[in-house]
Amino acid sequence: MANIENDIVRKPSKHKCLNRKNTRVDLTPMVDLGFLLITFFVFTTQLSLPTTLHLKMPYDKAEPGDMVCSSCVLTVILQAGNTIQYYQGMPESNPVIGNTAFTNNGIRNIILQKKKQVQKLKGTADDFVLIVKSADASTFQNFVDMVDEVSINNIRHYYLDEITPADRQLLSKK
Repeated sequence: MANIENDIVRKPSKHKCLNRKNTRVDLTPMVDLGFLLITFFVFTTQLSLPTTLHLKMPYDKAEPGDMVCSSCVLTVILQAGNTIQYYQGMPESNPVIGNTAFTNNGIRNIILQKKKQVQKLKGTADDFVLIVKSADASTFQNFVDMVDEVSINNIRHYYLDEITPADRQLLSKK
C-alpha cells in the first residue's frame, strides 16, 4: 500500500516553508495483480494444436489384391518448380503425357475430367484411381498440395508410389 510518512521536524522560522512529505509507494499488489492476469489468460486461452497429415499406409509384406482397370487410372508425377506431368492409363500402353501446375485451371480440372470419364465408363466415379509419384526435384509442399487436392476432390482410391523405370523411359520420350 502507499505509505505517507510525516517525519519532518519543523523548526521555527521567519519564512513560511512548504511541508515536504516523504512518500513511498508499495507496488506489491500491482505485481500480484499482473501475475494473476497473466496466469488467467495463459490457462483460459486454447493454444493452437499442431495439425498432422493423415496417411493410410499399406502393409508392404502382402501382395496387392485390388484389381484396377487401366482406363480408370490417372498417374500424376510431381516435378520441380510446382509443375506436374500426368498420363492416363498404364505406362506400358505409351500414353500421352500432359503438363499442368497447381493453379485454378490446373490439376483440379484434370482430376474432375477423369472422374467424369470414369463415371461414364463404369457408372460410378468411385472406381477412379489416382497414383501420385514424386520426382527427386519436387518439394514436400508439392506433395502436401497434391494430398489437399485429393481430399478436396473426394478421391477414394489413391496410391503413393515411386517413379519406376517405365515411367522414366516414358518421360524421356517426351
